[in-house]
Amino acid sequence: MPRATGMVRKMDPLGRIVLPMEMRRKMHIADKDPLEIFIDGEQIILRPYHVSCSFCDEKEDLIEFKDKKICNSCLEEMKKAAH
Repeated sequence: MPRATGMVRKMDPLGRIVLPMEMRRKMHIADKDPLEIFIDGEQIILRPYHVSCSFCDEKEDLIEFKDKKICNSCLEEMKKAAH
């Protein structure tokens, strides 16, 4: 369940908001870090973006195949399924 922070920010004419410094520090978000944007019902959710496997969300040992990231474990499973 989301926690209220008491922080309110206005959006500028280009649709931008500024995330408060204390919130960025708490979430370890540095300047120019990418953020993912999700919609959940009527909520907009931001979270730090980390590249992960397209199938299982693993973040280590990824290879790229046809613009998709795949971990070694999923790659091995695909090889077995193909035989």
